[in-house]
Parts: sequence; structure tokens; C-alpha cells
Amino acid sequence: MDLSPFKLDIDELLADYTEANCTAFVDFKRLWMAKKFSYIYEGRPKTNSGAFMQLLFLHCIGHMTSQSCMPQRLAGLYCLYCLYESQPYKPHFKIYLSLEELKKLKDFVVEAKQNGMAVVPSLVKRMLDKGMILFGFINLLGDSGVKQVNELTASQNKRVKFACDKLFMNTQIDSYMHMDLGSELELDKIKKSSLDYAKAKELAFAEASNIIDVEDARHIVQNDKLLGDRVDEIVKEWDAQKEAFYEKTGVRRDELAVVEHDESGVLPHENDEFDEIRQLLLE
Repeated sequence: MDLSPFKLDIDELLADYTEANCTAFVDFKRLWMAKKFSYIYEGRPKTNSGAFMQLLFLHCIGHMTSQSCMPQRLAGLYCLYCLYESQPYKPHFKIYLSLEELKKLKDFVVEAKQNGMAVVPSLVKRMLDKGMILFGFINLLGDSGVKQVNELTASQNKRVKFACDKLFMNTQIDSYMHMDLGSELELDKIKKSSLDYAKAKELAFAEASNIIDVEDARHIVQNDKLLGDRVDEIVKEWDAQKEAFYEKTGVRRDELAVVEHDESGVLPHENDEFDEIRQLLLE
């Protein structure tokens, strides 16, 4: 998906706003409408709409969180807001923001408030109140695809292990996870009893055949599998399913994986930045 033309259009829009040395949101909206910038979506791809929108958002976030001058960073925020509001998709695709980018956004809000730019905290608060932002752990800016996948996989694995730890701790499921089904069912005794029964049945059939015609009843001693063999198959299937579960979740046979989380089930500092910026905007 080549988004170079779209990114170039955004860069030109932000450059024009920056050159005018403006800071007001109304000035950006006036420039947006003058350029009829909403038509940027006319050339959107027919597929991968979510990826398309996130890449546009990401490009604006890059400007907003950069070390550029204040007007350009403001333009990045304004453009991000306008792209979200004018997108043609229903429901709207949310703006993905990593925790690292959230920290930069918080610093941006602090700096803007110190410079008397009340529009920045007001606009960010509006974005939060409207649920426009989706927070996550993976930083998409500057990361390779492989790194993103590895980080996402590691984060997911931690959550799965933590869920298993909480789910199985001091519960009946825990006993099932460690249960030896063969021992519980006394498989050895069942196999011995079923074998003894089969032998006794064959002996009785042989003795009866010396006295009467037993051909019509021969199917009784011609069963394909003994009860012990059938139970043995069930036990093996149980063990195979447990091994598959261990492999997928990282939970082992003799101990459950313990992940370093707090008792709330939330990864450390997961919501700290979000709560902090909320409090900052309310001040």
C-alpha cells in the first residue's frame, strides 16, 4: 500500500499552516476547507481500510510528537482531529496511540498550557471524551514490522499466562490440569478386568460349542476392542489435549506459569499515563 501521495498532501498542508505562523484551530480549519482537504479520501484504497486510516493517523502523530516548532506540532494535532472527523467510514476507525506516544502527548499538553494555548488541552479532552483514541502497548512509529509482531506476541503471551494463573489458582480446574486420568480411572485394573472377562467369555463360548450350536452368538466374542483398550484411547486423547494446551499457553504439567502482575490483573503502569493526562486536562 503506497501512501506516499497522501503523506505528501498532509506534509504540504502542515507546511502551509506552519509558514503562516498560526496557532489557532480556526485558522487550520479555514486552510483545510480552502484546500478541500476532505477530498483526500477520494483516492483511498478499496481494501485494508483500517490500515489506511491508521497510517494517516500515524503520520500526523509523527508531526505532533516531533521536536519541530510549536505551529507544526499544533498542525499535526489539528490534522489528526480533522482526519478522524472527516473519514468516510462508519463506524469511525479510532486513532491508535501507544503509551510512549501518550507520554509525548502529555508533554505536548503541558507545554501548550504553559504557553497559554488553551485550545490544545480542550481539543485533546474532546478527543478523549468522544472515545476517538485507542490506547495500546506497541509503538508503531519507527518500529519494523517484525519488531511490532514480536512485541505484540510477547505482550499477548504474558496476558495468557496471567489469565491461566488467575483462572486455575485454587480452583477445581487446577486439579483437572494436573490430573492423571489413567490413575483416576484405575486404567490398569480396567484393562486387567476386561482382559480376564474376554478370556472367560471365550472359554465359556468354547465349552458351550461342544454342547450346542453357537454360531449365531459368535459375534459376542468377536468384539473389535476390549473395554480396557477403549478407556486407554480416551486417556491418551486426554493427555494429548493437555499437552496441546501446555504448548499454547506456556502452562506446564507440574507448575502453573506465574507472571509478574499486580493483583488487579493489569500490567504495571498500564493506566498511569492515561489517568495522569485525564487529571492534567481537568486542572
